[in-house]
Amino acid sequence: MSQSPSPSASPSSADLAVRFEAERGRLRSVAYRMLGSLSEAEDAVQEGWLRLQRADSDDVRNLGGWLTTVVGRICLDMLRTRTARREDPLDPGTGEIHVPDPVIRPADAGDPVTEAELADSVGLALLVVLDTLAPAERLAFVLHDMFTVPFEELAPIVERTPAATRQLASRARRRVQGATVPPDTDLARQRVVVDAWLAASRAGDFEALLELLDPDVLLRVDAGPGAATKLVRGALEVAGQAAFYGRMAPASYAAFVGDAMGIVAAPEGRVTSILGFTFRDGKVVGVDIIADPERLAATPLGWPRP
Repeated sequence: MSQSPSPSASPSSADLAVRFEAERGRLRSVAYRMLGSLSEAEDAVQEGWLRLQRADSDDVRNLGGWLTTVVGRICLDMLRTRTARREDPLDPGTGEIHVPDPVIRPADAGDPVTEAELADSVGLALLVVLDTLAPAERLAFVLHDMFTVPFEELAPIVERTPAATRQLASRARRRVQGATVPPDTDLARQRVVVDAWLAASRAGDFEALLELLDPDVLLRVDAGPGAATKLVRGALEVAGQAAFYGRMAPASYAAFVGDAMGIVAAPEGRVTSILGFTFRDGKVVGVDIIADPERLAATPLGWPRP
């Protein structure tokens, strides 16, 4: 478990800890996009703090930039040592599908803090695609396209020239753009669809569920290692799966899952599934379901469960 820096009695150490804490939120965002795992992101940030303590901070002119590249390097090493389980979560032939950890928040779009947090969130659909990139591609795309780190600073991390690093980011960008659809970001319209989904599920209304789905909707189900995982495409098939998960509807409620509205099922206060949605033109075009008991038990909701 990660810990906050504990400055010693030295004023310089205390100042360094304060400066690091000012960068922690950005570093966590970098690591989360690189790793798609909340716990691993915290570990990467904590390792960044340890490396800062061992470094000669007097020589660091731009602490934020230095820490960003250090945490990026740490994440790159973590990606390179991952098991084959996450090599291609979109390929049903692998037998397993991995849906990255979602950031869960209460469905209160009117809360200024929530809105600020949502602005820093990322959709599950994008994280799934990022998981298919090679580690060096992911670093180049995340740090350059999402955090504007210059290629000249990224090149030493991936051991390539700036021009070759630019090509990594370009290749990753094409894959991301080719695999994702421009999402509907109207939160009010998303809430209407989610509420209609819950109502149809509770009523067992298959036709009403079907109405909410895009004809080419894609469903991914991550039930954990060794469990039945699914990759389903098409409104009829997905509506059938939704009806299956609808048995949890009485204990389900709307929540933000990543950067969009979704659903958390928590019968008797125990989270049993999380549904993340991707919306377009008032329809659901993507459903990502996490039903892995081990991961769900460790999923921080951040607010009291209904």
